[in-house]
Amino acid sequence: MEAVIRKWGNSPALRLPSAALKAAGYALEQKVELVVSRGRIVIQPSENVTYSLDNLLRGITAGNAHSEFSFGKPVGKEAF
Repeated sequence: MEAVIRKWGNSPALRLPSAALKAAGYALEQKVELVVSRGRIVIQPSENVTYSLDNLLRGITAGNAHSEFSFGKPVGKEAF
């Protein structure tokens, strides 16, 4: 599969074909790391995953939400 490096603003850019992205198991907006080794650029999943509270809250549905859960009576100086 061939691609062409082009200019995007002041930076070089490489457009990845959807088929290549899908075959590698990557998704849009996924964070990746670029590793340069022996004249090659390797794209690999980032291990530094960041979470957005807004995105996490959007994932709550009636089907996956649970009711309140009691951990028992306060045992220290918890504020209630």
